[in-house]
Amino acid sequence: MTQLTPDAGGAPEVTRPVVTQQEATVVFPAAAGGGPVSHAIFRLARLHRMFAGQLLRRTGLHPGQELVMMHLWERGPQRQIDLVRLMDSDAATMTRTVRRLEQSGFVRRRPSPTDKRASLIEPTAASHALRRQVEEIWTQLEDISTAGLTDGERAAALHTLERLERNLVEAAADPACPVDAES
Repeated sequence: MTQLTPDAGGAPEVTRPVVTQQEATVVFPAAAGGGPVSHAIFRLARLHRMFAGQLLRRTGLHPGQELVMMHLWERGPQRQIDLVRLMDSDAATMTRTVRRLEQSGFVRRRPSPTDKRASLIEPTAASHALRRQVEEIWTQLEDISTAGLTDGERAAALHTLERLERNLVEAAADPACPVDAES
């Protein structure tokens, strides 16, 4: 059960949620007390990625690689820079991901017909054979993640997550935001 306790200064109108051990799957560090939503997002993302990894293991893909493959299956061959933009990734991460997918036989590079300096990343027949399996895994992951939620609760959760994402995107674009872009 979640309890509300007074702020450290004792003011009754300022409260912070305290998660009891019966609810928590991990210990909530006191230092994260100022960011319970951020801590919950971190825990949720970690667990989601863990389940995705377990489900994807049988395909030979690692979490994140299936997203690259989804874009390639849907959009066809892409320049690596286009994948970086589509995935909101960075060049170094995408280079490693594409290299690993290439080594696994799921993508190949071919020269771009319009730009001699660029190459296109395209899905192979081996990756196309995985598409249905990956789609089923994502459905299973969705079912696991939203088990017990009504359709309305699923819609509300999606709306809230989209709002949180929008907040972070806006903060990242705001030059006044205190986050150092180079850290």
